[in-house]
Amino acid sequence: MRGTVLIVEDDADTREMLGRFLELEGYEVETAANGKQALDRLEAGARARVIVLDLMMPIMDGWQFRREQIRREHIAGIPVIVVSAAGHDRISQIDADAYLSKPIDLDELLTCVSNHWSE
Repeated sequence: MRGTVLIVEDDADTREMLGRFLELEGYEVETAANGKQALDRLEAGARARVIVLDLMMPIMDGWQFRREQIRREHIAGIPVIVVSAAGHDRISQIDADAYLSKPIDLDELLTCVSNHWSE
């Protein structure tokens, strides 16, 4: 299994919990505390095959990250799973491949990651 799941989440406990869970399920994981860190990692060569993206973060939020991701052809096609406590009206404003509400159902997350794992 080559490539990683990139978790973009500002809450350190949530980021660590999601990372450990996915690692236990056999995925390699990279993390970022905000959208800017995530873009920097992707530009530096991170091989993300799925991005798990929180929306409400400091420095660069999920909406800003997604706009930048779509503008950059070499990373635009990486599937994005939005994980947020934001209401569905705000979540629908972002073009993502899947949407999960917080608190996160880990089985649902695993199914989403598996379904969007690009070859």
